[in-house]
Order: sequence, then structure tokens, then C-alpha cells
Amino acid sequence: MRDRSVSVTSSARHAQPEPGMKDEPVAARVGVAIMDESTVGLEPPAKQTFSSQPSWLNQAGRYQSRYLLWACLAPLLAGLLFIVQAWWLAQLIDHTLTHTTLTSPPLASTWWQALLAQPLIGAVMGLIVLRAVLLWSGDRAASRATEAIKQRLRQQLFNEWLARGPAWARQHPSGELSTSLLDYVEALEGYLQRYMAAAVAAVVLPLVLALMAFGVDWIIGLLFLVTAPLIPFFMALIGWRAQAANDAHHVRLQRLAGLFGDRVQGLFTLRLFGQAPAESARVRAASEALSQTTMKVLRIAFMSSAVLELFAALGVAGVAVYVGLGYLGLLSGFSGLSLQQGLFCLLLAPEVYQPLRQLAASYHDRAQAKSAVEQLQGIYDGVPTLDAPLPSPYRLVAQPLPRSEGGASEASLTEPSVLVANDQPSHEAEPAQSGCVVQIKDWAVYTPTGTVLVQVPELTVLEGDWIALEGPSGSGKSTFLESLVGLRPSQAATHQVFGEVTLIRAQPYLGRGTVAEALRFARAEATEDQLWHALERVQLAEHVRQLPHGLSSVLGTRGYGWSGGQLHRLALARLFLTDPHLVLLDEPTAHLDASTRDQVLDAILDFCAHRSLIIATHDPVVSARLKRHWRIQQQRLQQEAS
Repeated sequence: MRDRSVSVTSSARHAQPEPGMKDEPVAARVGVAIMDESTVGLEPPAKQTFSSQPSWLNQAGRYQSRYLLWACLAPLLAGLLFIVQAWWLAQLIDHTLTHTTLTSPPLASTWWQALLAQPLIGAVMGLIVLRAVLLWSGDRAASRATEAIKQRLRQQLFNEWLARGPAWARQHPSGELSTSLLDYVEALEGYLQRYMAAAVAAVVLPLVLALMAFGVDWIIGLLFLVTAPLIPFFMALIGWRAQAANDAHHVRLQRLAGLFGDRVQGLFTLRLFGQAPAESARVRAASEALSQTTMKVLRIAFMSSAVLELFAALGVAGVAVYVGLGYLGLLSGFSGLSLQQGLFCLLLAPEVYQPLRQLAASYHDRAQAKSAVEQLQGIYDGVPTLDAPLPSPYRLVAQPLPRSEGGASEASLTEPSVLVANDQPSHEAEPAQSGCVVQIKDWAVYTPTGTVLVQVPELTVLEGDWIALEGPSGSGKSTFLESLVGLRPSQAATHQVFGEVTLIRAQPYLGRGTVAEALRFARAEATEDQLWHALERVQLAEHVRQLPHGLSSVLGTRGYGWSGGQLHRLALARLFLTDPHLVLLDEPTAHLDASTRDQVLDAILDFCAHRSLIIATHDPVVSARLKRHWRIQQQRLQQEAS
């Protein structure tokens, strides 16, 4: 029989942390199969570097600097080309209306005039096409950079999510976390794709166009310089209100996501106690509140656009009135613009305000992005920088670990469902003795504030050890098991786990799907015979056969329609589809009657005949069947005599 095991080792040498100090989780240092869809033992990434809100939005563009640079330069080049286009177009119109050549002397023949005008028409058309291509390429570059930044940020946040482990994830509603990965990251699109380029164009182009107008008529240039700054000023006033509205919108969106997800998961309980109508009304009220804040954000956005259009229209109208009155001779100080110069200024006027229009249209995107970054900071205690290294999901360190003869049966010997490893092991990571599965020395688990949860001076688990982990409720038994495989951060002089590990927690998560899909989470290629065999080991085969569709029967969300004991046994059945070296079980018989408990316990002990087993339990019957006993008292693990 081919050995499918993998040895994964590590050694961590740390001093006791200062209060509040965080350390890298150890899940990466263990080959682990966690029979729970909610948390799979992937290698947590390296610690991320976080930035504050104002600097993060400025630094985000550095990740795709080449594309975003072109996205900002393309509108500038198009705007500069428009100056040439407007001058040539004004010259062409002047030539057509006054029937003069490009060099002013009159021509006797109309066809000569048309012939001389053709190159100018072609040049104007060419500039229009060139400007369109520049703007299109800038939009494409901005879109490409935006998608790359969003994808990278989602990867960084998801890896940070995995690194913090299930203990951190359980502190946040699932709807809040999914919203952070989807909606909050998506809210950055407008800022990256539109606002950044619009902000650069709004700073440069109006000033350049106004200076060009100064070369023609100083009054028109002064009019541009006076009216253009009024638009950003009033936009800033409106922007403060827009920021507050966006903050309120994101808070309500986050609350609605968490409220809806929580109520859907507890729908069966709500219906059981007759609270479904009341909770439906709460969800409806939260949805209506979100709609009101959404409309408030839209009203502010439309108001800002209306303000900008008003000032832009007044600026264009002022230039038109000034030029028109000058041609009519109603302005005594009029400098006498030619038709070409007057048309040139009139063509420039809309373009002076166009970048400001675009900035106003995308100004609410900035407020939305700042609010989204602020929400991400609240959830993740900062937003990771995009240029931080992104590790691979997992790496394997393949070192065969000898197994005792007469191991698991063919039905239970399977390939590991999840294998993870951290960096290559150091020399200290070699097992101290043959058959060693776990070695720990000066090991402790801390809260984020530095309080000790569990402390272990020294322990060793050998192959074939059966250990009962005892202690009062809340003493840290579950914390110890999760930290042992790295699902919680810990500090240790030595923390070595050799081989594959299977952990089944006290409250395993069963997602919506069929019975077969719930079992195949442990081993995707398991046959139906192997599934039935696993169900028989936990005394569930008869119950599943009585279901309308057998293995294809659909489980409701969180196991709707099944009792707590049946669900726990279904999770335990996954154990018999794996081939671990170390089995960690948290209260495996808590929901079972005495007869079923004894049968399931017999199956577990038979399966672990040549494996190491640690069971966290309050049941003295379970403890009596195990060889060694550990007890956690006053946050300290003590090894009791057998």
C-alpha cells in the first residue's frame, strides 16, 4: 500500500510577547485537514503592511503606475491638441465665410478656394480622430489598471482574512466580511478609473486654455481665470456633505448585509418561535433606510453637477456676450477681435470648463472611495498596501513519515483533503524521537491585549497516543486544539507538528448541499460505497437511507431539518474519509445518547488504532477509554498520570 502521508515541520523561537503583540499563526506549519467548510487550513500569508486612509488612495496608483500614468496623460494630450484643432477650425470657418484664402488675399475662383481649404479640413478631421483615439486608449488603460488593483486588493484582504483565522472571522458577521470583499472594493472603481484622471485634467487644462486665451484677448483670459476657480470651491463645500452621506450609506449597507445574513441563517429558529414576521419587518425597515441614504447620495451628486453646469454656462455665456457686443460696436474698449480670434475664444470656452465638469461628475466617486477605505480600515484595522508580497496559497514539504504496520483500512486510507506547509523546516524541526507527532516547548496563546489564554511548558505526543483533554467549560480546550494547528496565533520556543492533521470542531459548519457533497468535502473523489461506510461508522446510514433521495438528499442551510446530534455525526463521518497522523476532536459525543455514544466512540478508537488522538471532552466515559489525560486549569495545561 502506497504511503500518501506528508511530513510538515517547523520550529518557532519567540520570546513572550509584549501586551497587544501579535504573531504569525502556525497553521502554515502544519499539514492539516479541517472538516469544516467555514475554515480550511490554508497557509496564512505573511503579515501585511497597512496604510492609513489618506495615503492608501494615493499609493494605490503605484501598483499600476504605467497604466494610470497614461490614463492621466491621454486627456492632457487630447486637450492640448484641441487648442490646435480649435484654431484651425476657426480659421476654416473664417476662410469659408469671408471667401479669403488662408493667407488672406482674395481669390477669383471658388474652386481654388475649395482646393486650398481641403488640406485644412483633412487636418481638422485628423485631429478629431487622434483625440478620440487618445481618450479611448486612456479609458482602456484606466479600466485595466482598476481591475488589476481591485483583484490585487481582494487577494490581499482574503489572505489577511485567512491569516487571522476563524477566531477573528467569527467576531464579524458573514455579511460584513463578504461586503468588504465585494462592495467596498468595487466602490474604489470610480476613483481609480475616473476621478484620478479628471483631477489631473482639471488642474492643468483650464489654466493652459486660459493662458492661450490671454494671447488673443486679456479680458477673455481674465474671465476664464476668475470663473473657473469658483467651481472647485463650491464643489468642495458640497463634497463635505457628500462624504458624510457616503459614510452613512456604507454603514447602513454593512448593517443590512449582516442583518440579512444572520436572519437567513436563523430562519428556522425564527419560524419556530413565531418571530419571522417581526424580523421580516426589521429587514424591510433596514432596506428602506438604505434606500433613503442612497437617494440622499444621489441628490447630492445631482446637486453638485447642477452647480457646476450653472457656473460653466455663465462662463461660456459671458465670453459669447463679450465677443458679440464687441462685434456690434457696443463696447468702447473692445480691442477688435477678428472673426477667427472670436471663434477661437468661443470654441475654447466650453473646453475650459469641460475638465471641471468631468471632475464634478466623478467627485462623488472620491467620497465613495474614501468612505469605503474607512470601512475597510474599521474591519481589518487598516488596508494592506498593494505592493506587499502575495504568497502562494500553499506549499508542500514532502517528507515521508513512517506509519505503523496494520494501519487504517482501505476504506479510510485516502489522500489528504488539505495539505499546508510554511517555509522549509530548520534543522531544529527534525523530530526528537522516532514516531513523534507533536513537540511543544514554552508555548502560549495570547489575546490581542496580551492576556494568556493557554500556556504549555512542554509536551510530546507520540504516534498511537490517545489523550483526553479535560477542563471546565471556557478553560481553553477548543482554543488549544485550534492553536495547535495554527488557526489561532501562538508564541513558542518550539512548536512542531509532524504529518497530516484532521480537526473536527464542536460546532462544525455544514453548508447548503446534498449529504454526499457534505461528506465529499473531506475527500472529493470518494465513492458511494466509501460514503456509506463512513455513515455506518457513525450510525447514520439507516437515517440517510430513509431520506427520499438518500445521499442526494439536500441539507438546508446549517443543516436545517437535522438534529444537532445527527449533524455532528455527519461531520464526524468525514473523519473516516481521511488518513491523518493526528486526529483532534472537540466534544465528539456531546449530542449523543449513551448507546450511540459508545458505538461512535468504538468506531473512532478503531480508526485511530495506529494514529494519535486528542479528544476535548467533559464526558468521563470518553476520558476513561483514553490512555493519557491532560487538564487545563487556570490557563495552564497539566499532564496527569495515566
